[in-house]
Amino acid sequence: MFFALDGFLFAGWVVRIPAIKQQTGASASTLGLALLGVSAGAVITMMLTGRLCRRYGSHAVTVACGVLLPLSIALPAQTHSALSLGLVLLVFGAAYGGMNVAMNSAAVDLVAVLRRPVMPSFHAAFSLGGMVGAGLGGLVAGGLSASTHLFLLAGIGLLVTAFAGPSLLRHRPAPAAVEAAGPREPKQRLSPRARRIVVLFGVIALCTAYGEGALADWGALHLEQDLGAHPGLAAAGYALFALTMTAGRLTGTLLLERLGQTRTLVLGGATAAAGMLLGSLAPTAWLALAGFAVTGLGLANIFPVAVGRAGELAGPSGVAAASTLGYGGMLLGPPAIGFLADWFSLPVALTTVALLAAAAAVLGYTARNATTSAPA
Repeated sequence: MFFALDGFLFAGWVVRIPAIKQQTGASASTLGLALLGVSAGAVITMMLTGRLCRRYGSHAVTVACGVLLPLSIALPAQTHSALSLGLVLLVFGAAYGGMNVAMNSAAVDLVAVLRRPVMPSFHAAFSLGGMVGAGLGGLVAGGLSASTHLFLLAGIGLLVTAFAGPSLLRHRPAPAAVEAAGPREPKQRLSPRARRIVVLFGVIALCTAYGEGALADWGALHLEQDLGAHPGLAAAGYALFALTMTAGRLTGTLLLERLGQTRTLVLGGATAAAGMLLGSLAPTAWLALAGFAVTGLGLANIFPVAVGRAGELAGPSGVAAASTLGYGGMLLGPPAIGFLADWFSLPVALTTVALLAAAAAVLGYTARNATTSAPA
């Protein structure tokens, strides 16, 4: 439920970016700088959340962020300048970053106990939440102001946390069970080689999360501004991307069991690269939507595999390290897209998503031996 809530709230924010851009009067580059506030807040929090999870438990930190994230999502629509937008996005980014490290740490513990590669299923819930959030945003885009929409999302988020939080707090992971599933103390167990592998998987996560962030923050604007799509259809672009990503993640466990990590990473990166080339350079909105759909299928399982592997090696610290790099790509990518859009054009800027997806495929192949023989 918390994975789904995270995706739902994030999607609700991103589909209103065109309206908030108009409200603040920001250019593409100044909007990109404002979006950097999300990056800064998230990266700073991610660096601290691994420690908080070890001290207070990943469940408690997840619930705390489940309160902060809905409260912070209502803030961007109250701003009227790029500077004030960037400042409130620091708060939103801090809550978002903390939530992602905490809930992924909790998921890694469950995966270790289950001894099955079910990490994509948790991320499928995130994508499903994103699909619902973006779809709802598309439906209300023409009838509700951004302020009213985000305020309602804040209320929904607090209700979900109030419902799911107490149950999560009552069922904390049993340390003995987690330790029985594998070594979990990074300071004593990790070799320098294993630390390098954690960073490698973090970079793979970064390459693919860059694409998720770019489509989330710029996909609707590309469809509306460059291809003349209606605001509702433009919002549906991210919903379609989230739908195919959800479908890919729901089949992720089966893919991992049949193909293994390396083939899953390589095939996913290559598929996403092809899809994003179509999505960014297509001459019509419908072809671009098809490209977004293919991109979602390709990116679906790369991030869960990368973060899950880092968590297997180093526990919450590994999740924090890979997540910081990965979500750094998701959150630093949109500002980079903004500057490239001003220098060249938005379609050209979006082709960098395809380049990094291809890089993830290459790195995934490079990590084939590390995946099977890395010391833990």
